[in-house]
Amino acid sequence: MIKPDYSKPIPAELGNLHFIGIGGSGMSGIARLCLGMGYQVSGSDLRDTENVATLRELGAQIFIGHDAANLQAADTVVVTSALWPTNPELVLAQERGLTVLHRSALLAHLASRGRLIAVAGAHGKTTSTGMVVTGLINLGQDPSFVNGGVIASYGASARFGKGEHFVIEADESDSSFLHYDTKVALITNIDPDHLDHFGSLEAFEAEFAKFADAASEMVVISSDDPGAKRVAKLLKHQKVLSYGEAKNADIRLGKIDSTGPLVSFVIEYLGESQSVSLEIPGHHNALNAAGAIAVLVGLGFEFRASVEAVSKFSGTQRRFELHATRREVSVYDDFAHHPTEVRAALLAARASVGKGRLITVFQPHLYSRTRIFAQEFADALALSDEVVLLDIYAAREDPEPGVTGELIANKFSRPINMHYVPSWDGVASVAAKIAEPGDFIITMGCGDIYRMVPELIEALEK
Repeated sequence: MIKPDYSKPIPAELGNLHFIGIGGSGMSGIARLCLGMGYQVSGSDLRDTENVATLRELGAQIFIGHDAANLQAADTVVVTSALWPTNPELVLAQERGLTVLHRSALLAHLASRGRLIAVAGAHGKTTSTGMVVTGLINLGQDPSFVNGGVIASYGASARFGKGEHFVIEADESDSSFLHYDTKVALITNIDPDHLDHFGSLEAFEAEFAKFADAASEMVVISSDDPGAKRVAKLLKHQKVLSYGEAKNADIRLGKIDSTGPLVSFVIEYLGESQSVSLEIPGHHNALNAAGAIAVLVGLGFEFRASVEAVSKFSGTQRRFELHATRREVSVYDDFAHHPTEVRAALLAARASVGKGRLITVFQPHLYSRTRIFAQEFADALALSDEVVLLDIYAAREDPEPGVTGELIANKFSRPINMHYVPSWDGVASVAAKIAEPGDFIITMGCGDIYRMVPELIEALEK
């Protein structure tokens, strides 16, 4: 695992940029931003994915497979935490004395050129970032942005704009969000996660307080989330806007109706109130919208215009995204990978299912997260009618003895509805055999489970 080193000086001229693992959600967004800024970009990845194809169309030179020969004319090499130190391209870059930057260090460098709005939190970052971007664009601004998911309305996860605002999804997993020159900090919620890095919940929350207090203009934070409330008490910042359902929230939500496929609510600010209907489902998305609106009014935009601008947000890819319907079975995909996210996603899905059954195909992410939250995952997945459970997507971690997806399966409250299928090849056929007309299948996780969608569709057709 590669950790960011912010002590490294960043040269005034970056030259040709080479991204190792360019197809990842974070790396591809930064690569796209660099292309928009006029840099020459190359990169490598193990698979020829949709992200890779898009970057190639935009002018990047991309190699499939990691090989030292891929560096060619690289001046600066960009890496991610998921990269192993033995990667041949990284080894050669170090031998040549090339500048090697962690992606978060490069993003911090690029984002310092604008009025930075950094969105952090355990959950809801990608959607909230997309909502802030959508709001700014609909208010006539031209922001740059780097998001963890593709914003549906714009077909991109990143863009270089000509306006003053720069919006990013800020990564807290390795404390990299402390190194941004943040002007406005938005904190959606704070739930225990990444404890392998932080060691304790108290340390995790202390990092969020540092991040917020470092924002030079304003902090926007949830009034409802228990973790956010604890962090708010630690803050020394002079300008803090809270949002949520709490009576003392600066931007207050009420009358939330999340029982159908779209969520609606009433939002109040400084004596004004307005009814809102979003184009996406879920109680949690009403809260995300309120956070985005709070950012906009805090920046000085008019309240009603801000509400209208954010309400046009139509979602991001891999957030309850419909891919196809076969044999009257709808196939969705979602990025949720923490128990709180899984619960929120399944509650939103449940509101859309109607009389059909909800079949969740879940891929746990990280050995440490599975070990710590096995019971919480089992409880959240119980919102499904049927669960098809894969083994763990390891990402940046080495295997832990005895830690597999079976830990979650063994804690599930209805064993007859839990189908543990550790072999990838068997998953699609199991899910397709369970499904009946009117059911919903949703693949879920932040590993490579999204690649299962075409196989599921094919299995349903057969």
